[in-house]
Amino acid sequence: MTTVLESLNSALHQAFTADERVYLLGEDILDPYGGAFKVTDGLSSAFPGRVLTTPISEASLVGVATGMALRGLRPVVEIMFGDFLTLAADQIINHAAKFRWMYNEQVRVPMLIRTPMGGRRGYGPTHSQTLEKLFLGIPGLQVLAPCALSAPAQTGVPQSLAAGGPGDLLYRAILTTEDPLLFIENKLLYLQPVQDENSLGEYEVRLQPGKDGTTRTPWAPAYSLILRAAPPPSLTIAAYGYMAELARQAARQLAYEQEIFTELVILTQLAPCSMQPVLDSLKRTKRLLAVEEGTLTLGWGAEVLGRAAEALGPGLKACGRVAAQETPVPASGALENSVLPGVTDIFSAAIQLNRL
Repeated sequence: MTTVLESLNSALHQAFTADERVYLLGEDILDPYGGAFKVTDGLSSAFPGRVLTTPISEASLVGVATGMALRGLRPVVEIMFGDFLTLAADQIINHAAKFRWMYNEQVRVPMLIRTPMGGRRGYGPTHSQTLEKLFLGIPGLQVLAPCALSAPAQTGVPQSLAAGGPGDLLYRAILTTEDPLLFIENKLLYLQPVQDENSLGEYEVRLQPGKDGTTRTPWAPAYSLILRAAPPPSLTIAAYGYMAELARQAARQLAYEQEIFTELVILTQLAPCSMQPVLDSLKRTKRLLAVEEGTLTLGWGAEVLGRAAEALGPGLKACGRVAAQETPVPASGALENSVLPGVTDIFSAAIQLNRL
């Protein structure tokens, strides 16, 4: 079975083959090293003139990539750890995301920035954070986060990429985005197998494309998972990235141990905020639990709950959030597990919400 890492790597090779305007910039991405997490393995050997290793300066490499995009290329930037996005924040927020408006729609910045995010690897406070919430809500900036699911076949992508899967999402984003885009890859997803409805036989998997009311966001699927032959769900769990896998484990435990049945909505489009799949589920369940790996305050979950409350009003019976504690991420495995949310946290929060 293909892993998420293999799917992403294949997508990069396919995108380079499909469009000669695709370039890659990053630190330590040349073979034989192939990048810190090996997602770029083999690219510099296959496309030596289009894979550019850079100095350790995130601001400069994003700045150079922005210029390349303005000149008609489709650069892909690898930031070695998502924590280092803060070093490129000025280039991303005050430059790349603004140019379409500043120059009255006369320019485009089709640049994609890939980066691994998240903890549970013992890398310590500065290499284990989940910081994408800092970049949500920036006009002109898109944020996508793949999960380890694929879907029934779609048209327009190579057959070697599982439709709707992480590689498909990356391939489409590289070749279709016309605005700067952050592509958030949770580190623990890399070795997860890409699963479909056949490998998740106990679940019914529904697929919806993310929509934001514009044509600027690439096709970004949302998945709804419901246990087959189970009573109607009484709780919606919204999650993304690796937290979706932990939420799936918690949902299974809730069903078999507590007879609490849930609908798990997994979003891949974080910005612009794509709420319709969550709202569609809430019309059935009336209860919402948002799950994320980042810290609780002002997080993605708060936005999801806020929009749900605005849309449904009294139709939303109860809502809650599961997120990381408000501390830096420790290097110690035991302490890291106590700070970051896990299956037990989701399980407990769901039981409490289901009582309301």
